[in-house]
Amino acid sequence: MQRALGGRRILAARAPMLAGAGEALAGRTISSVSARGKNLLVHLDDGSTLRTHMRMTGSWHLYRPGERWRKPGALARMVLETDAWVAVCFAAPVVELLRPGEAERHTTLTSLGPDVLGETFDYGEAVRRLRALGETPVGEAILAQRAVAGIGNIYKSETLFLTREDPFAPVAALDEKRLARILQRARELMKASLGPAPRSTRPTLSRSAAERTWVYRREGRPCRRCGTGIRMRRQGVDRRSTYFCPKCQAGRETPGGAEHISND
Repeated sequence: MQRALGGRRILAARAPMLAGAGEALAGRTISSVSARGKNLLVHLDDGSTLRTHMRMTGSWHLYRPGERWRKPGALARMVLETDAWVAVCFAAPVVELLRPGEAERHTTLTSLGPDVLGETFDYGEAVRRLRALGETPVGEAILAQRAVAGIGNIYKSETLFLTREDPFAPVAALDEKRLARILQRARELMKASLGPAPRSTRPTLSRSAAERTWVYRREGRPCRRCGTGIRMRRQGVDRRSTYFCPKCQAGRETPGGAEHISND
């Protein structure tokens, strides 16, 4: 979106969720587009910022003028038309226009931890914030955006499998080195998926989503390492699904657990 929209003037805009905002956006120039954690921010030349959050349903699409949309227009929450591109935000639960200076004071944005996909990443600060969660299971903790911003449910399960960490172990049971290792692997996985190819956390040419992951959505199928059946359990107040191998990710303190620890 930055490559397509940065520096372009908005010729027309529609914002069904924001009364009058569409008309107000027309004529403004998009100075830049950035992501902060899971928030996508469209910065305008007057200092205002359009903030959207996709959660589980939303998505931004880019189309050439006149190109047919791939989703129904009734799902459009924001439409930005420029001379070269039409940007459409579909089904996003959060769409708001922040006045100049509001983004710097916005509670949701200012409370975020270090962005796992930022150009730089403060491992020390992210580890400190995770450690502050104490008895919170690590599978819940790394989704806490106030600790580290950007990690989602798929990468949670995949990262913890690849680092052989028990998703249900409390953060307090992991030292700083292990927490940093989790964050490093999450950053590597997510950066590798930034391109146009289908999201994948393992090397494969398969078009099947189930073949592109190690454990995610593979409940009951054999672990790709040890053959044990993959399990799924719900975690946290939001009951998010966690996929894991009960053998490869056995607790470090359980008998035989240590033999399954490696860096691969």
